[in-house]
Parts: sequence; structure tokens; C-alpha cells
Amino acid sequence: MMQVLQTNAFKKAYKKLHRNQLTIVNEALDAIVKNPDIGEKKVGDLSWLRVYKFKLYTQLLLIGYTFEDRELVLRFVAMGFHENFYRDIKH
Repeated sequence: MMQVLQTNAFKKAYKKLHRNQLTIVNEALDAIVKNPDIGEKKVGDLSWLRVYKFKLYTQLLLIGYTFEDRELVLRFVAMGFHENFYRDIKH
């Protein structure tokens, strides 16, 4: 059984979503849970991170997460629009 966790930063971003946005975001989260390899693996400073990109109406939304295959732990790290997304994760 896979364990799914969320960081406080992810929870905060999720809470800010409007009700009509939640269905689209929840579909993306379900897709990640079903196939954790779906996201793009980052390189360099962020090599520990995978990012799944999808359209939320007209804007590109990114979900950053980690997946530890041995322990079956999926951790949602951050969610946001492309602007400043990677900068904020590094901090």
C-alpha cells in the first residue's frame, strides 16, 4: 500500500484553490498516484524532484513531488504556476 504525504507548502497552495479548480487538480493528483513516473525528473539542484505539468484552464500548473520506490512513499512537495515555482522550491 502506497503512503501519500503532503508538505505544508503543498497544503497551503491546495487550500487556495477555488472549488471549480479542485476537480481538475484532483484528477492530476490521481494520475500521479496511479503512475508516479508520470512526472518529469529534474536534474541538477532539483534532481530529487519530479514535476507534473498540466493545464488549469489557460495557465500551466506544476505539481512537484517525490517518490521513494523502495518505501512506497509519494510526497507532494509544492504546487504552483511556472512563475517562480523552481525558485520557491529551492528555498
